[in-house]
Amino acid sequence: MDAIQLLTTRSSMPRLVEPGPTAPQFELMQRAAGRAPDHAALMPYRFVVYQGDARARLGELFYQAAVSAGKTDEQCLQARQLPLRAPMVIACLMQYTPHDKVPRDEQFATTACATLLMQQAAFAQGLGAIWRTGWFAEDARVLAGLGGAETDAVVGFLYVGTPAVPTPIKPEKAIAEKFSNG
Repeated sequence: MDAIQLLTTRSSMPRLVEPGPTAPQFELMQRAAGRAPDHAALMPYRFVVYQGDARARLGELFYQAAVSAGKTDEQCLQARQLPLRAPMVIACLMQYTPHDKVPRDEQFATTACATLLMQQAAFAQGLGAIWRTGWFAEDARVLAGLGGAETDAVVGFLYVGTPAVPTPIKPEKAIAEKFSNG
């Protein structure tokens, strides 16, 4: 896949099955993440990778957060199953470093860019991926359970695997109207 095709046809793939990324595929995803714009080379990100049985630990974290948040029994049980929807789930965290020239929002943006680059690298290699957020990404218990400090943030959860069906390419958006001359 050439770069222009990748950039103009990226689509999320919510239905993912085994196999997950091979070691070389995952290494390429990691290398892509390292190319994110990163003012002052802070590398303000940390990625926690869940594969195989480790996904159940993430599910238990989601379950406990759902119970603590007062979700229904059905929602709590569903929370436990969420990480099992892909062979690999990467929790993407922004680790904030106070810096006089790199504000927190910029560090969050760097982590978001790194997450997108991992998704793009997965897609370029024939894998499927979807970046999920939801209330789990905003929950302090989930952040703490992932090893994050109060000043950190969960940017999202990148689910990666083999597409269960061909990845549907969404139609292009009418983006031109979002641009204007200054």
